[in-house]
Amino acid sequence: QVQLAESGGGLVQAGGSLRLSCEASGIIFSIDTMGWYRQAPGKQRELVADIVNGGVTNYADSVKGRFTISRDHAKNTAYLQMNSLEPEDTAVYRCNAVGRDIYRTGFSTWGQGIQVIVSS
Repeated sequence: QVQLAESGGGLVQAGGSLRLSCEASGIIFSIDTMGWYRQAPGKQRELVADIVNGGVTNYADSVKGRFTISRDHAKNTAYLQMNSLEPEDTAVYRCNAVGRDIYRTGFSTWGQGIQVIVSS
């Protein structure tokens, strides 16, 4: 099995910064994509940013220029640096990892989610 452990959320004032971390562990052979999604109350889950092998990144329009996703392959960890936070960024953020385990079976694993609250 593959597990994801998220950290770094919390309460911050508008204009502030937070960095989220997502560490994958378990019977991992390879991770192809790691990404962050978020869901605000009453809204659908949306992709915030993801990063694939080779370093190609993808961002939601609403976070471009403010958020940066990165990955440490050696640590199987993805980071989401969030700057210039806005109250509209308030949501539960969940990490996702897609890859193959040591048996070459594909997986798509989710973290439990972490709360980010941005006060105005």
